[in-house]
Amino acid sequence: MFRKLIATDHDIATTILRLVLGVIFFAHGAQKMLGWFGGYGFTGTMGFFTGMLHIPAVFAFLAIAAEFFGGLGFIFGLFTRVAAFGIFCNMLVAVAMVHRQFGFFMNWAGTQKGEGFEFHLLALGITVFLIIRGSGAASVDRLLSSPAKNSISGQRRPQAA
Repeated sequence: MFRKLIATDHDIATTILRLVLGVIFFAHGAQKMLGWFGGYGFTGTMGFFTGMLHIPAVFAFLAIAAEFFGGLGFIFGLFTRVAAFGIFCNMLVAVAMVHRQFGFFMNWAGTQKGEGFEFHLLALGITVFLIIRGSGAASVDRLLSSPAKNSISGQRRPQAA
């Protein structure tokens, strides 16, 4: 089961997609968790989610954790499928509870009261891709899933089933 969770190929395009999404979600998660990049930090975000948006505290916590730790997971390529699933759920809830009322388009002109869901839809598509494909090249998952090499002969050891 664990091997299937971390299994991936050596695809550089998957790596690029994973890294870009990782930087984006780490930045958003760091705003919510640590107060970096102009964010309100954990306490402020929890207060907003539970107070203004009426999200139960456990789900508010999971949303913050999914963005912060999911972003880190993407950057390092560690448990990418788990990180992608967490962010997928987060974006699905964000669309359903907050952003769908503002329509499809983001608020580029500042004329809406909130942001549309086009970014969230893009993130949903990328997370589905990463759930299917895994981390790609240059990832901890790739290192963990690669068959071990025999240090004396340089040949691959047979893997247990």
